[in-house]
Amino acid sequence: MPGGRSKQEVLAAMRSLPTGGRSTMGELALAAGVSVRTLYRLFGGRSALLRELGCPPPRGARERILEAALELVGRRGLAALSMDELAGAAGVSRATLYRLFPGKAALFGALVRTYSPWEAVAEVLQAAPDGPPEEVVPAVGRAVAAALEGRTALVLRIVHEILEGDPDTLEGVKRTMGRGLPDLIRYLEVQMAAGKLRPVHPVIALQLLIGPIVVHRLTRPLAESLLGFAEPEERVIDRMVEAWLRAMAAGGATKPASWGGVVEEEGHAGRR
Repeated sequence: MPGGRSKQEVLAAMRSLPTGGRSTMGELALAAGVSVRTLYRLFGGRSALLRELGCPPPRGARERILEAALELVGRRGLAALSMDELAGAAGVSRATLYRLFPGKAALFGALVRTYSPWEAVAEVLQAAPDGPPEEVVPAVGRAVAAALEGRTALVLRIVHEILEGDPDTLEGVKRTMGRGLPDLIRYLEVQMAAGKLRPVHPVIALQLLIGPIVVHRLTRPLAESLLGFAEPEERVIDRMVEAWLRAMAAGGATKPASWGGVVEEEGHAGRR
């Protein structure tokens, strides 16, 4: 397949697809004449790509329930959520609601899976599991930014619910955290072991990558209104990722790192 196509060229090639929001990433890649991996690198994920195409995926009962639940949980929390109220807000029957989500744990798990950035990260890593950091990490950064677009505060509410330790919340999280987050941790470990990234604890590397993106999403509206900040979103994310890649570039004499509690570099030793 031809390489080096711009985002605009790829979008123009895909606009002829008649299936619109029902197209898979494979079908979209085929229409654009690029690889699925290239689509993830350019757009971060299927939802972000469909938004740029102007054809969001069709909303069924499940999608309406999750959108309504995200708003209600964001306002009052999971413990105070009424399933009857949720059914009414989503325009579905109580029977339909419980058929799709048998309880609050299942509902919260679906919220985490749908609206947290980890599912999008999992898709990126699935498309390029052995890709070099300079290709994979920018795609991860764009995927996280796209997943947080317009819902950062609500995602933080989900995090608050997790920290509160409600049993339904914890059960829902256990069901859904098997993808994305552990995939990224494993990817970072492999790249460090191969000498392609500086050996630090992968959790710290993860926080250094994702943290600035979340903070940017939270503070951008204020920066725009008070400071006239107008840097294009994609450029901001790319610069953050570039800074991360520079900081994490392998270099100098290093010793193998043990993630049981220590990272060792020349002249520096941590707890083992």
